Amino acid sequence: MRRIRIIHSADLHLDSPFEALSAAKAAVRRAEQRSLLGALAELAGKENADLLLLSGDLLDSGNTFYETGEELVRALGEVPCPVFIAPGNHDYYSARSPWARLKLPENVAVFHEKAMRFVSVPSADARVFGAAFTDRRSGPLLRGVHAERKAGVYNILCMHGEVGNPASAYNPISMEDLAASGMDYAALGHIHTASGLQKSGNTWFSWPGCPEGRGFDEDGEKTVNIVELQGAECELRTASIATRHYRRLSIDVSRADPLLLIHTSLPDDTVRDIFRITLTGETETAPDLRRLHQNLDEMFFSLQLRDDTRLLRSVWDRAGEDSLRGLFLTRLHKAWERAQDDEQKERIEQAARWGLAALDNAEEVAVHENP
Repeated sequence: MRRIRIIHSADLHLDSPFEALSAAKAAVRRAEQRSLLGALAELAGKENADLLLLSGDLLDSGNTFYETGEELVRALGEVPCPVFIAPGNHDYYSARSPWARLKLPENVAVFHEKAMRFVSVPSADARVFGAAFTDRRSGPLLRGVHAERKAGVYNILCMHGEVGNPASAYNPISMEDLAASGMDYAALGHIHTASGLQKSGNTWFSWPGCPEGRGFDEDGEKTVNIVELQGAECELRTASIATRHYRRLSIDVSRADPLLLIHTSLPDDTVRDIFRITLTGETETAPDLRRLHQNLDEMFFSLQLRDDTRLLRSVWDRAGEDSLRGLFLTRLHKAWERAQDDEQKERIEQAARWGLAALDNAEEVAVHENP
């Protein structure tokens, strides 16, 4: 059998709300999400792909912006190979869904039933099988499927679902289902962290994860899969089409100025990305997040600061001083010793830090969240 090449992506979640960002930056991010479609078209051309498979949740919901529908039609029409879409739980197929309303290009096929169907693609020596979510949840769609083998023709599956969780409400897929399916490759979606190439029986499968993060639970590098099949062999490599990344950084600020430590800990290029910087360690007074944010904000597309520092233990040693500070710490330390759990102790420690900051004539009382 000849070698074929597949671009496999899923979980773009176009038109996500990006609620953690300002309204203006959320709009920027949604526009950048739409550019992922053009990037997929460009990648398919660059790789001389035989198929582009989009395994569900291409859209975040059934309510899409007009611009998103326009870009879907335009960009997918520029893909130089057949495109297959298997709607997932976020963009499930219905008579009112964008998949039913949009006039998609002729090279695009959307699966619209729960029953397994296939489309023959002679140009790729393949048959592409698929099924759709038709509601927010789905029972098993692959169970009992045994695709007929045809000499010289690949059986390819495009579908949204969850592997290895029999209790899943999102098309549970077992390893036994995959092994018995008769597929050469199963292009799956739903899980936002890439699986890498896996195999069950004679069926290769993977899910690529989301191609671009939308929150700090999707931080780090995100990619799409480039899959090559030749006979019974399969290879997978990845490509990045992301515009921005979410990144998390933890910095111990026990021994130096937080602003200096953040500057010296950052990678070289941060201006395009969304960062969450968590401050840790032991300090006498809480880091001034407002001041830090004002000094650092322009270095990032968006910045979150979190204060996970704890009160310096030696501060309690000053509780016996004959001063306003000493009286203040004495009363709080007694409350700290009577605390019932660690959560109460943390609140008392925070109160001590706020009070000490006020006694030291600090300009502001620091808080744990961004201003």
